[in-house]
Amino acid sequence: MRAILEDIRSGEVASHEVPQPELRPGGILVRTAFSAISAGTELAHREQVEKSLLGKALARPDLVRQVFDFARTSGVKAAYQRVQSRLDSLGPLGYSCSGIVLAAGQGVQEFKPGDRVACAGAGYASHCEVNFIPKNLAARIPDAVPLEAASLTAIGAIALQGFRQSQAVLGEVVAVIGAGLVGVLTIQLAKAAGCRVIAIDLDPQRVEQARQFGADLALCSSDSDAASRAKEFAGHGADVAIITAATPSAEPIELAAGICRDRGRIVVVGTVDLGVSRQPMYMKELSLVLSRSYGPGRYDPQYEEEGLDYPIGYVRWTEKRNMEAFLELLASGAIQVAPFIAKRCSVEQGGAAYQELKDTGAYTVLVEYPNRVLPAIPLVSGDSPQPVRARGPGDLRVGCIGAGNFARAVIFPALRQSRGVVLHSVATASGVAAESARRLFGFARAAQAGDLLQDKDTDLVIVLSRHDSHAPYVVAALSNHKPVLVEKPLAVSREQLEEVRYAYQAEKERHASPFLMVGYNRRFAPFTEKLKQFFSGRQEPMVVHIRVNAGYLPHQHWTQQNSSGGGRIIGELCHFVDWARCVVGAGVVSVSANAIPDGARYNRDNVVVTLTFQDGSIANILYLANGDRSVAKEQYEVFCHGKTGRIDDFRTLELASDGKTRRTKARRDKGHQREIELTLEAIRWGTGSPIPFEELLEVSGVTIAIDEAIGTGKPVALPPAHASAV
Repeated sequence: MRAILEDIRSGEVASHEVPQPELRPGGILVRTAFSAISAGTELAHREQVEKSLLGKALARPDLVRQVFDFARTSGVKAAYQRVQSRLDSLGPLGYSCSGIVLAAGQGVQEFKPGDRVACAGAGYASHCEVNFIPKNLAARIPDAVPLEAASLTAIGAIALQGFRQSQAVLGEVVAVIGAGLVGVLTIQLAKAAGCRVIAIDLDPQRVEQARQFGADLALCSSDSDAASRAKEFAGHGADVAIITAATPSAEPIELAAGICRDRGRIVVVGTVDLGVSRQPMYMKELSLVLSRSYGPGRYDPQYEEEGLDYPIGYVRWTEKRNMEAFLELLASGAIQVAPFIAKRCSVEQGGAAYQELKDTGAYTVLVEYPNRVLPAIPLVSGDSPQPVRARGPGDLRVGCIGAGNFARAVIFPALRQSRGVVLHSVATASGVAAESARRLFGFARAAQAGDLLQDKDTDLVIVLSRHDSHAPYVVAALSNHKPVLVEKPLAVSREQLEEVRYAYQAEKERHASPFLMVGYNRRFAPFTEKLKQFFSGRQEPMVVHIRVNAGYLPHQHWTQQNSSGGGRIIGELCHFVDWARCVVGAGVVSVSANAIPDGARYNRDNVVVTLTFQDGSIANILYLANGDRSVAKEQYEVFCHGKTGRIDDFRTLELASDGKTRRTKARRDKGHQREIELTLEAIRWGTGSPIPFEELLEVSGVTIAIDEAIGTGKPVALPPAHASAV
């Protein structure tokens, strides 16, 4: 399919061929008919992207701080690689489109193939021929509304939410500052609600157009008497000012404060400086409120990604209901958008459309998509696919599913450094990230996951996608007789774990030798190997202490969501369960875990876990989100036979015995490269997974038991199947 993408480093916008997105639970696949390029939000974003690296840094000091924090904990080289990986990528554009439903995913009842829908959301309603849309970001289009008009629904919902935030009522005077697309839609909404409207803009042409769209008074903000004329028109001043302008200046908000009446209201919809002087705000006792995009639900992953609606009795106007309301206003004729949809371009001309917006000052340009028969899950995509290298002796053709930060910063570079590896294909849920990875790392093909898993030329499948998808991809790989390496966790629930067990056993019963490996890299770190050798031949139980200063992650982060990440206990603490299991070398027989009662802030991310092993050893794991990031992330201590071993963030190893301590320092190595090498060697020589299958199941089962123990506050005794996996 074709998609309009931006090159993050150069800022270039162009049309690219990319794989179609996957159909996932809770959403729909939509064949796009029209998408609207926003002259406000998107052009402002384009200005940011087109800046130099220094300009980008000055514009986003928050991101610069994140880079420095990452460098402090992970090293300058790792931070540099992460930044470069981000710059050397393609990004989707757009957030408002309309089209026809192609398919509905599991759990979606309100849409069916053939439905006409309006779609919203950056990263979802993109300028792409086919988009995956979560169900709460789509609304059915009334029969009376053309697809062209419906493509403006997300932008209309922004205007509608801003007007709702104003609490304007019949007969009030509403000043709209900024007469761009959102501004003129706001003018029409205010008129439809029975308000008198003052429109103010810098551009005289926009001022005249605002008058044509219904403004009772239209003023140019550069006129010296604009503020006095606005106050004269309103009598006591405007009841409310809605700022839809976009500028780094505080002038719009200063103007709003000047023209509002005593105890008036200011609503900020556009991106403006909020540094208003205190005096006019204080003397008039003005209210200031910001409007958040399309409405309640925006940026809430449980609403947008998991599809959980807010009860209508408590939240009347969610973002989806705002979209539906705007579509009804279009159907009734209360809102007219015909003048905004005259300029169009094909998806192949996407770059020219952005330039036209910048040059002409148009409200928007619609991107039009061909009504063609799309190929059924094309295997080969990309503008210039790499030739597939002839297979040499010992070569392994690798297909990767997922191309996120970890894959790009760690796994893909490790694969490129490995002898005899052919980067054969890469797939992602959206398709866009797959094309980025193909271009940057030299994969021969960008593909859909379904084709990658069935491709007879793929010798190894590596799963690097979001956590909830790991088990289904593993099951599919095993069913297609493919060796598979999956990044942790293996599964996010007992049900998923059983599906993996069943698929593995079914493949084994076919007289095959299934290969499954999980990316528990820390057990392969050089310091871990030295520590194990230090305690080899022990005759008594061990005491293991692991402290993880994991750092805070907000609830909105995808790893915290049950629908995608399974939470940090399932998604990350499993690493440290595996490390303890590897060092002790015996099965876990019981688990106890307690999290501090931290309310909603940490999402049970501060937890103390105790594991009891079959040989009497004990491991204590402290996983913490409430510490300072300047402290090293990971510390490991082992006590046994009068000896002590200590690893500090895989930079320092201390081995103490007989009153003497040997210290070793090295570049931090968490074992990723060694994990990859051992996996490739095992496949080449047919020696089986570096971690036995029963042990992989055990670690996953123990991690799930930890999550259960936190919930119940009671110890969990593990079944014999886990305890016997020694």
